[in-house]
Amino acid sequence: MKVYSTSGSLPLESLPCVPIEVDWFGEPMHPAAHFGFGIDSCFFHFVARHSRPARCHPDSRSGKFQAELWKFDVAEFFLSDPLTGRYLEFNLAPDGGWWSCLFRAPLQRLYERDQPLPGVLTAAAAGSEGWSASVSVPLPWLEERLHFGAHSRLNATFILESPQQRFLTASPLGEGDPAFHRPQAFPPVSIVPL
Repeated sequence: MKVYSTSGSLPLESLPCVPIEVDWFGEPMHPAAHFGFGIDSCFFHFVARHSRPARCHPDSRSGKFQAELWKFDVAEFFLSDPLTGRYLEFNLAPDGGWWSCLFRAPLQRLYERDQPLPGVLTAAAAGSEGWSASVSVPLPWLEERLHFGAHSRLNATFILESPQQRFLTASPLGEGDPAFHRPQAFPPVSIVPL
C-alpha cells in the first residue's frame, strides 16, 4: 500500500489518490471511491472522497470522536503493528467525524472503553456533488504505539450507499461476507517519496 512521503509539510490537495472501482463482491462502483495515504515530519495523513452525497451518522461532527460511524457512510483505514500483531481501525465520516480503536487480534479490542487518539485533526467538505474528508494522525504516536514504518501493513476501506451499504476494500481480504478485520491480509506499506 503506497504511502507518499515528504520531509516538509504535506499539502493534502497534492496527495495522489487511488480509485476503488469494485465493491467487496466485485460489482462495479460508479463512481469509484478514492483514497490516499501520506506522511510528513509530523503526521500520517488519510484522504478519502466519493462523488455522491453521503449519509452520515446523525451525531457525527467534524473533528469530533463518535462511535458507530460504520453504521453509515464512512471511509476507514486499518494499520497493523509489524512487531505485536496489534492493529488500529480508524473511521472517518464524510463530515470529518472520526472514531478509532486498537485491537490485540481480529475484533478483540485492546481496551474495553473507547480511548480517542490524541492530536487528531480532520477536515471535510460535503454537498450534493459528493464529499472529501481527511485526517491527520500524529506520526510519533503511530511510531510509538504501532511501530509504524516500512514493515507495517495497511489497508483502506469504505462503507457507502447507506442504508443498504456497499463494502469496498483497496486490497482483497478473502472470500465470504464483508469482513475488514483480517490484518494478516493487509498489504505491506510502501513508502514513496513525493
